Amino acid sequence: MDMPLLVASNLARTYTGGSATVRALDGVSFSIDRGAFVALMGPSGCGKSTLLHLCGAMDRPSAGSITLEGRALGGLSDDELTRVRRDRIGFVFQFFNLLPTLTLGENIALPCLLSGMPVAEATGRAATLAARVGIAHRLGHYPQEVSGGEMQRAAIARALVHEPALLIADEPTGNLDSENGARVLALLAELNREMDITILLATHAQEVAAAAGRVLRMRDGRFAHDTAAPSTPLVGHARAAASV
Repeated sequence: MDMPLLVASNLARTYTGGSATVRALDGVSFSIDRGAFVALMGPSGCGKSTLLHLCGAMDRPSAGSITLEGRALGGLSDDELTRVRRDRIGFVFQFFNLLPTLTLGENIALPCLLSGMPVAEATGRAATLAARVGIAHRLGHYPQEVSGGEMQRAAIARALVHEPALLIADEPTGNLDSENGARVLALLAELNREMDITILLATHAQEVAAAAGRVLRMRDGRFAHDTAAPSTPLVGHARAAASV
């Protein structure tokens, strides 16, 4: 049996400001298999983004552990975590985060260029991904010259151009109208199905979560329910990892 791509065990994250301590995550455990499409669902403040940041090697847990592709992230230096983010994880955010001084083609190719890939190869990959997500005709345009939906498609292509192990999407339709949001969701589901891309997506919207094959519902920094086992809520701190 293949090893899960991502394993989180008893994750906790607390933030301290002045005399107040906020426990954003409270003992979360789960695993994700390769090729899965998993949605984290819950209201604002339930811990979704905090969990994404930990799984994406953008932050360190206060307690617990995370393993990506069999590699424990907790023991890595900051430089090693940077390489993990650059080489093995792709990110898609609500506000696109495209560089306004670069064309869409240059934005898409940037992760490959930063990793030292030859310009011709990076440009070729960017063109291939742009065609795959339906914006090949926009490669020479700047972000401010295209629609929000096209910017998000470019952001998705940029997140995948370096062939990461995991795609993390934080409210990827939150800044789009309903039509473009539906198109982006359909694209993510298609990429997951046809290219076997593993996706971990956070949302507060039921219609967005419905695109995923599995939904983990969060409340107050814990898991409340896993639709992979609809009759078995994840009780308390969800200490037993739930496999896809």
